[in-house]
Amino acid sequence: MLLLGIDDAGRGPIIGPMFLAGVLLRPEQEKELKAEGVADSKMLLHPKRIRLAGMIKDVCLKYKLASATPKEIDHSINSRVNLNTLEAIKAAEIINSLLVGIKEKVRIIVDCPSVNTSAWRITLLNYLKQTEDIELLCEHKADVNHPVVSAASILAKVEREEAISKLKAEYGSIGSGYPSDPATQAFLKKQGKKLEKSGIIRTSWATWKALFPVAGQSKLEGFS
Repeated sequence: MLLLGIDDAGRGPIIGPMFLAGVLLRPEQEKELKAEGVADSKMLLHPKRIRLAGMIKDVCLKYKLASATPKEIDHSINSRVNLNTLEAIKAAEIINSLLVGIKEKVRIIVDCPSVNTSAWRITLLNYLKQTEDIELLCEHKADVNHPVVSAASILAKVEREEAISKLKAEYGSIGSGYPSDPATQAFLKKQGKKLEKSGIIRTSWATWKALFPVAGQSKLEGFS
């Protein structure tokens, strides 16, 4: 049985895109990556993540990345498609791509973004093109407990960090992009309004609405 792991990076920030990555490999390849130090990306320094990302791409059978831009996230939320559903759509996009041409059974393990793993699993299944010969597991802390998901978390995190580096090169000190980051808060207060249409900021976030409330509207709860 093959293993397919999926994880995200950049779900919570107010600045920059969200990325999801999927990694397809054999159990012996998973053991090889674990022996080389593959672990949850949050537990690794970035230079090591970069090194391991190259190794993961070389060792695995296939990998796939998908992104959701701030504009896409805002459009979904403003259309009353919540972030969990958008993430299910992106995860399905990865799974559908990686399963093309695969004739073996596949155990798919996804680091679940929702508190309700069973309901989110059903949502994800609705977007899959192939449901035969697969075993679908949606778990919390899958990036810690399954090396194949750890590998996906590393690819997603490296891609997210590269995107943030490009934004910093263009816009200056934006911080980490997370709403709780003082540097990000300072950037939004100083530059945010003139960058509202730039496509780099998630204006559907509660943090944005609190900084720049729309006249006549109450402040809305968002994803911050």
